[in-house]
Amino acid sequence: MFSDPQFWVAVAFFAFIAAVFNPIKKILTTNLDSQIKQIKDSIDEAENLKNETQITLSEIKKRQNDVQQEIQSISEEAKNKANQLKINAELKLKDQIEKRKIIATSKIDQLTRDANNQIQFHISSTAIEAMVNLLKEKLDEKEKQKIIDSSINELSSVLKN
Repeated sequence: MFSDPQFWVAVAFFAFIAAVFNPIKKILTTNLDSQIKQIKDSIDEAENLKNETQITLSEIKKRQNDVQQEIQSISEEAKNKANQLKINAELKLKDQIEKRKIIATSKIDQLTRDANNQIQFHISSTAIEAMVNLLKEKLDEKEKQKIIDSSINELSSVLKN
């Protein structure tokens, strides 16, 4: 066995493999360790990014909720203002209608008084004119003078009182 060259080739081969295996093993393990470390670092970085993304997402959702609440409050405020403006407009319209009613009523009353005055004036004028014509036709000078004197007496007694 020790004299067999194949045996010594096999021993030399195994010795060579053993001598080369340690440095190659170290090189492979360091390469594999560095790659494993890089992969772990990438995984850690990905987890950090995931956590940051979740935090950012939760902040965005919170902002979205805040914006929704603000939109709701602005909408409610706008509705309230619109209702208030509507109420104010209705009140102003009612006031204007009332004022116009009062003005129209006073104008109607004034026109009625003016018409009544004109009618009375016309009636009085017509009655006086008719009386004058009637008196002119039916009375003579003596009776006319008698009526004038009695009217003057009545007028002076009315003025004294």
